[in-house]
Amino acid sequence: MADKKGLFITIEGCDGSGKTTVLNHVLSRLTKEGYKIHPTREPGGSKIAEQIRTIILDKNNIDEDVRTEALLYAAARRQHLVDIVLPILNRGGIVVSDRYIDSSLAYQGYARGIGIDEVYQINMFATEHKLPDMTIYFNIDPIIGLKRISAGRKEKADRLDREKLEFHQKAYKGYQEVIKKYPARFVIVDASRPIAEVEAEVYFLLKKKLDEYLRG
Repeated sequence: MADKKGLFITIEGCDGSGKTTVLNHVLSRLTKEGYKIHPTREPGGSKIAEQIRTIILDKNNIDEDVRTEALLYAAARRQHLVDIVLPILNRGGIVVSDRYIDSSLAYQGYARGIGIDEVYQINMFATEHKLPDMTIYFNIDPIIGLKRISAGRKEKADRLDREKLEFHQKAYKGYQEVIKKYPARFVIVDASRPIAEVEAEVYFLLKKKLDEYLRG
């Protein structure tokens, strides 16, 4: 395994898509089956990156400038990458991250109006052009996602969760634009279905990719 470059998989989707719940269940199952996977998340995932996450998502930071927000995400991403992701990949390991660069492209680039290409360039500097080998996108109408948030985690809702529907609809459109720009690594999952169906598909997709990597 040491001579391999490692496998980097990311999970994306709008707020309330269910990706985190599904991912936790699927990774637990795969781990029990003997797969060695290193799960992580963004923003955060390492000590300093988690501190930046707190600033970004603090519901009291309502005056946070949109470009400041984009740069903070990129800074957290950089720190997370050098602390966690790259060392594991350099050992030939497998990393599955709940969010990565595409979140910034959709939320800050498109929904905030900064520009997908502009935010892409910021993140290419931050990550030294490190992109995932595969991205699983949880596709769901933001109206449904916000209803899930309202029903399940209203008190815990962070600054982005509390944005108006219009913002989340823009983020959804942003993801569609990102997928059009970089279609090769995206796999789209219909996240509006019952959770058991979504879990089954994500399990199949991840297991197939892991087996391909391990055989190669």
